[in-house]
Amino acid sequence: MSSQNLIIYKFKELYQILQELGADLNFNIVFEDRKDFLNERVKNLNNYLIIPNKKYSDIQNQYVLDSLPINLFKLIEKINIEFLKLQFNSQSEVKVNNYTIDLNSREMLTKNIKLKLTEKEINTITYLSKSEKPVGVDELQEKVWSYQSEIETHTVETHIYRLRKKILNTFNDKNFIISEKNGYQIK
Repeated sequence: MSSQNLIIYKFKELYQILQELGADLNFNIVFEDRKDFLNERVKNLNNYLIIPNKKYSDIQNQYVLDSLPINLFKLIEKINIEFLKLQFNSQSEVKVNNYTIDLNSREMLTKNIKLKLTEKEINTITYLSKSEKPVGVDELQEKVWSYQSEIETHTVETHIYRLRKKILNTFNDKNFIISEKNGYQIK
């Protein structure tokens, strides 16, 4: 399953067309028609693109189809290009507590000390850092690993254990990712 999310906003016809092609596309497709739900949906997403039925000045990461009708293959190509643009633009530095995460070089830095990270480690850290409350294993499986919550796996726990160990060994920080009773959190 892809970590790219295409949100069709108030454009039901386009959603229905793309939904029929769903298995052949390299992004997830969802439909939303309420602004409050749209805001809630994108709050914890890293890689999303919104295609609305018209231009909205208060929506980020939107791609408006200004010339309809459009060839379906050209539309999919344009969507993929927009995802690439978003990914490139988001490749920058992120501050998490006293650390800087360089998304381009996949490094975590503080006081001239560097730690190489994997893409999943970066995704885990950025996802946890955006949440104001502890994040459960099921949510991390779904949002970071794109696993269904019914799958029995200890991937998240093992991954977090190893990530904490790397951070402890490099930065001597044993409190970067905290275990709460209902999940993990970066404070």
